[in-house]
Amino acid sequence: MAVSASDAAIPAGPRAGLRRVLARHKLLVIGGVLLGAMIVIAAIAPLIAGDPITLQAFNRNRPPQARWWFGTDNFGRDVWNRTVFGARVSLLVGAAVAAMSLSIGLTIGLIAGFDRRVDAVVMRVMDGLMAIPGVLLAISLIALAKPSVTIVIFAITIPEVPRVTRLVRSLVLTAREQLYVEAAISAGTRRAKILVRHILPNVLPPLIVQGTYVCASAILIEAGLSFLGAGTPPEIPTWGNMIASGRSFLQIAPWIIFFPGVCLAITVLGINLLGDGLRDKLDPRVAKRL
Repeated sequence: MAVSASDAAIPAGPRAGLRRVLARHKLLVIGGVLLGAMIVIAAIAPLIAGDPITLQAFNRNRPPQARWWFGTDNFGRDVWNRTVFGARVSLLVGAAVAAMSLSIGLTIGLIAGFDRRVDAVVMRVMDGLMAIPGVLLAISLIALAKPSVTIVIFAITIPEVPRVTRLVRSLVLTAREQLYVEAAISAGTRRAKILVRHILPNVLPPLIVQGTYVCASAILIEAGLSFLGAGTPPEIPTWGNMIASGRSFLQIAPWIIFFPGVCLAITVLGINLLGDGLRDKLDPRVAKRL
């Protein structure tokens, strides 16, 4: 059996398998490490950080030092505590929006792509939703209810559903033309069985990759909404709220914005790299070239 040049360059040994994975899937590994680190920090937040809400007016705008690793904000709150607990909100919003939008979009896209009569109605509704800017639609929905993390999740999910639906629909339309699907239809196989057994396996890999991009987009939109004052309530520690509250003190206390901004950038970068790595891993055309 022929050995590729990339495999020959990797020495054999007990760690050969791990080195081969690192060499072939660098984006996947780097993205997984960055995202995994943020998930661990969010999970153990009560163990490594204190109360993110306590106000200490006499410690306002203190620079980073031994007592306050990331300094304090204009209310005397520890920026480290708020940054760590803010990771929980951002990751929760991203994961929830991705899960909900993928579930709803998958269901609607499968039905619309397989049934032409339903497709004509559903896709016009999706086109109408996509015609409205996502942030504007989210702000309008949040304005109708009391701001909370749950409302923000629903408000961000609704603009993402049409994008997922269109992706799934296009994949279903392609898979529906395959000979084995046409043979199953001709044999009288139930529609639900065809969707689950023959079409869904072709839809899932691209959908998983799309889910990572939806997650990253949701985290950025949540931060943007909080920055504009239309997201989660100000008392909830989120990276967007921290950046919004620190913008007026940028010249005298830049650390208020810097640390949550860096964490936000690292998280989104990790998710995007993970998505690119999954795309290379799950796409057979790309996998053959690696």
